[in-house]
Amino acid sequence: MSKPVIFTISAIWDDEARVWSGHCDEIPAAADAPTLDELLSRITAMTLDLLPDNHPGVDPASVFLQITALREAETAAA
Repeated sequence: MSKPVIFTISAIWDDEARVWSGHCDEIPAAADAPTLDELLSRITAMTLDLLPDNHPGVDPASVFLQITALREAETAAA
């Protein structure tokens, strides 16, 4: 197996639109989705599609995606 290639997806919750917005400039890819799992799924598909053009020579089996997610803390009603 090739050395792992890790791409970091920066995600932020858009409370108004009720979606996670994520992007990774290294791939490059960006997407919106209602859940982090769906966001990961969408960006995974984009990554595998864009990999040959933007990162020739990188084995798709060596690609890992990690998500850094930011969401405002909600206070519980007393």
